[in-house]
Amino acid sequence: MMATVTLTLDEYEALRALIGSERESEGAMIEEVVAAKPKRKPTAANRAYAKAFKKLAPKFKLKSGSWKKDGFKHCCKAAHQMCKK
Repeated sequence: MMATVTLTLDEYEALRALIGSERESEGAMIEEVVAAKPKRKPTAANRAYAKAFKKLAPKFKLKSGSWKKDGFKHCCKAAHQMCKK
């Protein structure tokens, strides 16, 4: 036979807040471990591609600054071609 538990609304809300605060503290501890990962150093090829992409991007964008149809794809391809030279 199971015992019946009766909680007032205030007790229930306090219990929910306690559970939520424990989850938040666990999440914070997990984020700290993930944040400790060192940032990678970009390679020379990666830096060259980024420079070429930034140089070519305006040609494949509209006046509003958004990409033209398939503009991002074409810009990527053109930047890779530029890096080969």
